[in-house]
Amino acid sequence: MRYYDKLIFELSKKGRTGFSLKTEKIGHCNLYSDCAGLLRKDEVCLPEVSETDVVRHYTNLSQMNFGVDTGFYPLGSCTMKYNPKINEEIAAMPTFNNIHPLQDKKTAEGAEEACKILEKVLCSITGMKRFTFLPCAGAHGELTGLMIIRSYHLDKGDLQRKKIIVPDSAHGTNPASAAVCGLEIVEVKSNERGLIDTDVLQQTIDSIGDELAGIMMTNPNTLGLFEQDIKIIAEMIHKAGGLLYYDGANMNPLIGVARPGDMGFDVMHLNLHKSFSTPHGGGGPGSGPVGVCEKLIPFIGVKVSGFHGNFGVMLRALTYILMLGKQNVKMVGKLATLNANYIKESLKDKYKLPIPTVCKHEFVFDGLINDGAKDGVEGATTLDIAKRLLDYGFHAPTIYFPLLFHQALMIEPTETESKETIDEFIEVMRKIADEAAENPEMLHAAPHNTPISRPDETTAARNPIVKWEN
Repeated sequence: MRYYDKLIFELSKKGRTGFSLKTEKIGHCNLYSDCAGLLRKDEVCLPEVSETDVVRHYTNLSQMNFGVDTGFYPLGSCTMKYNPKINEEIAAMPTFNNIHPLQDKKTAEGAEEACKILEKVLCSITGMKRFTFLPCAGAHGELTGLMIIRSYHLDKGDLQRKKIIVPDSAHGTNPASAAVCGLEIVEVKSNERGLIDTDVLQQTIDSIGDELAGIMMTNPNTLGLFEQDIKIIAEMIHKAGGLLYYDGANMNPLIGVARPGDMGFDVMHLNLHKSFSTPHGGGGPGSGPVGVCEKLIPFIGVKVSGFHGNFGVMLRALTYILMLGKQNVKMVGKLATLNANYIKESLKDKYKLPIPTVCKHEFVFDGLINDGAKDGVEGATTLDIAKRLLDYGFHAPTIYFPLLFHQALMIEPTETESKETIDEFIEVMRKIADEAAENPEMLHAAPHNTPISRPDETTAARNPIVKWEN
């Protein structure tokens, strides 16, 4: 029997127990007299299993997971870099781990000092003047930054500035964050080089007029390309009375190389859980502190949460930065860029490269050059490539994003992977390309050696089964 083939309830046997608590008293509380109103009316439905069953079941389940501790995780746009274990040791220290936001401020001065140091180093890395740590995640940081922009314009009496420019190469959550903030999104298309066309941008600015609130940008953009005209773009936006918002999702290749503040950005958020090492697969945890330039400092107090968001993630980020030190932090962006370009150049004869230029931390293929399609046989798709990678022990890159390409395959190796690991990934990707050309049907059925093959993801999302029913 394989313990992960069944739910823990299916292992249950009547009368089997692993550990029993005293039924009469727990501490000083008599459950049958002091807390009668809290007692259940019906018997609780719990599995009856031995300790051996429990340990084996959950240990085997844990081994089915994939993460940065188990293998290469080239998830484009998500920056899933290795999380040094010293980060976990610091975050788990009782003096930090047991802190409560409502305790006496005098007893939390160490935590407060850690926040001050983190703010100082983040300002140094980004070129911003102040940071707020209230946002709990990246998208929360986007919303906070946009609220700061709105507050700035309202303070000046520019009530009409409600339109925000969002390039089609911006991060995927930008339009949603702007809409939640009550702003109207105006999209600007990329040119054939995958960059913002300054002529088109100027036309857009002219059409918006004094309704312009600003522009949201990711630089490098979602294609992994650096917006070389950023200084010109900043001048255009500022001249029109708008502000520049920097989405920090793609900050990793800039660390130690360039600073958003020096490019002309007025407000930005950072994903501490991406650029500064805390892995965030599976939806969390996150931390999205927002930095501002000098003139926006008066508006940084916008309340988006009651306390600092995810203090543990902040501690991990600070530990990561201090561990690297000033000299080694300068290597982060350079090595991330080197690794991405090395993979791209090694695979461009097998996979379609729509924009053949130097990238930064990530790049996007548009499917296979030879997908094996012939005589009515469907060729291998980006989804097939992703599923086949699982057979070889690699996590799949981001697929079908950005939406600029039909068969988008977005790869980001980060700076923490060795050349040996990257070479193995390249070898597997080339092998999959050959398999697709020779036998696309085999890829259609992948993965072949994972516990679960291809579940009906649409049904699972629309009709999830989240509880056990006997």
